[in-house]
Amino acid sequence: MSPTAPAPFDPPAHRFRRFLGGVAGRASLIAAVLLAGTVVAFGGDRETGPPVLVGAGDIASCTSGGDEITAELLDDIPGTVFTLGDNAYMDGSAKQFRRCYDPHWGRHRDRTRPVLGNHDLRKADGKAYYDYFGADVGKHGEGWYSYRIAGWLVLVLNSQCDQVDCGPDSAQARWLRTTLDNQPAACTVAMWHHPLFTSGGKHTAEPRMRPLYQILFDHGAELVLTAHNHHYERFAPQDPAGTRDDHRGIRQFVVGTGGASLYRFGDEVAANSETRDDRTYGVLKLTLGAGSYQWQFVGQPDAAYADSGSGDCH
Repeated sequence: MSPTAPAPFDPPAHRFRRFLGGVAGRASLIAAVLLAGTVVAFGGDRETGPPVLVGAGDIASCTSGGDEITAELLDDIPGTVFTLGDNAYMDGSAKQFRRCYDPHWGRHRDRTRPVLGNHDLRKADGKAYYDYFGADVGKHGEGWYSYRIAGWLVLVLNSQCDQVDCGPDSAQARWLRTTLDNQPAACTVAMWHHPLFTSGGKHTAEPRMRPLYQILFDHGAELVLTAHNHHYERFAPQDPAGTRDDHRGIRQFVVGTGGASLYRFGDEVAANSETRDDRTYGVLKLTLGAGSYQWQFVGQPDAAYADSGSGDCH
């Protein structure tokens, strides 16, 4: 029998992430932590430099090569990967996760923290989504959870307001208030699928997310990341009514550029929309500072469009 090759070096941080990953045998432990309202700490692949969040929504379709492009962008960007929903088209089935998502974005699964999208719910109320990503994506039927990266609190919410109550007295709203009250952080970013603000193109805004946006605003959150419309858009800081507020407002992004076919904008531009692009696949990279952040839209190779900037935490 030939000798067994030595195993490659496995850093402790990588082993820790896999421990907290979507492994069925550990599901009950992680689910208990999440249901207790504890913030789970994830570091992403960041051995050096400031922490990074990177990702997009509207991702994997076996009829589009866009997800292959964006997965290759992720290959060169360390950090924690987020998705913004609609992970596997068209129905979020186990087959589509296996054949469409897993070959490309799936290679980053150990460092991915996903958001639930409407297409992910079309089969068995999202069973394949929960099975694929594991226990660290919230309780089945809820889909909200939280984690920390350095001094940042990351809040993942469920904007499927036909399936869950998004109102101000809902279970999700109560969880959000409790988490923000009990887990203070210097900076906060929230993410969900359906945007409260959008210039449209195909999908209109989701006003039922306003109560949750209001809670975030009241607690001084900095950023909201969304998708659903398959293009890129960045808004100036706004209050829940959509009024620009450079002092306390939340900056919202729409990043539906993960790989599914892109949507064109219509003629109307939403108030406070600062930049838009509907022809480029790409991911949003957030570099998280100790009281500030930088954003960069990293587009496909040879892309003509670019967007970057920075902001301070409240």
